[in-house]
Amino acid sequence: MFRSLGWAAASSGHVHICSWSAVRRSGLSSRYQAVSLEVLKKYSEAFNKNNIELIMECFDKNAVFDNASGSEIFGKRFKGHKSLRAVFENLFNNVERVNWETIDERISGNKAYCEYRRRAKLKNGDVQDFNSIDILSFNNGLIVHKDTYNKNRMS
Repeated sequence: MFRSLGWAAASSGHVHICSWSAVRRSGLSSRYQAVSLEVLKKYSEAFNKNNIELIMECFDKNAVFDNASGSEIFGKRFKGHKSLRAVFENLFNNVERVNWETIDERISGNKAYCEYRRRAKLKNGDVQDFNSIDILSFNNGLIVHKDTYNKNRMS
């Protein structure tokens, strides 16, 4: 059955399907091959280890991060390794612990759609627990754009 569709990969009980004929027709096969479940696993593990060096290895030096909150339509935008590093270091400096539990991952073209449950205990004692989605755009195996969305929970 999958031969007619292209290929399939299983992850967390979900099947991801991509048509190789569509990839070849697009002329972007190298970018499609750059996004893989292994790359997504490295990205998730780096964040869950709170390891800034491993995280930065996942990003292109000119990557853009659009945070979920901010005054602009895209949230607050950060550009380049130096800016991204500062944002992620600030996150880790303000939490006792933070974890992203993968709910689902999908790959389509040069994009990955990653659904998480994010839990954190802040150093001030507050607890955060919400669902979020990262839309990751890749080029040559590196993230060039991280667009984050999350639920805004109110008590």
